[in-house]
Amino acid sequence: PARAKEAPIQCANLIYGGTHTSRCFSDEFLTAVQRKTAIGTARRFRSVKLAAEELFKYPFVVMTGEADFHFTARERENLERYLQNGGFLLASAGCSSEKWDRSFRREIKSIFGKTPLKAIPMDHAIFRSVETITKLELHHPAEPAKLYGLEIKGKIVCVYSSHGLNDSEHAEGCCCCGGNEIENALDVNVNVLVYALLH
Repeated sequence: PARAKEAPIQCANLIYGGTHTSRCFSDEFLTAVQRKTAIGTARRFRSVKLAAEELFKYPFVVMTGEADFHFTARERENLERYLQNGGFLLASAGCSSEKWDRSFRREIKSIFGKTPLKAIPMDHAIFRSVETITKLELHHPAEPAKLYGLEIKGKIVCVYSSHGLNDSEHAEGCCCCGGNEIENALDVNVNVLVYALLH
């Protein structure tokens, strides 16, 4: 409730690895958070370079893509500092891209080698912070989908999915491109943002 009186929470869409960025991560969940909670949110992402000091103005950032990428040294340094000092990253492989999945896991390991990504159990608070989520619903059901988390000092600071959380249904001019998107991504993203802000 206190947050409703403050300036709206502004979230960022990262530009990384030079010029990579998401063009298809829907910001509809920002509006949904405002509608379902007392948390005021700006309804559109700001584009922010991972290498820039401006990154530290935003409590929550998103990152996705479909191609192989490498962080620069400055981007690795910034992401480590950002996540260790209260920032939160929501990331997913667009269109379930295996190339992007490999790149993201490699880069996270290069920065946080001693703190690997771990599967988040379905009874975790993330799955009930606003909506009660009992299953991650895949567009093409196969093996059960999972979210992975990076934990620092007892708190999850990064949530990652190898399946798309882009919510392309609400992203203008975008589609799943045959990938295995998580169909209840809107609810997942709402829950992750609220968890990030309240923990």
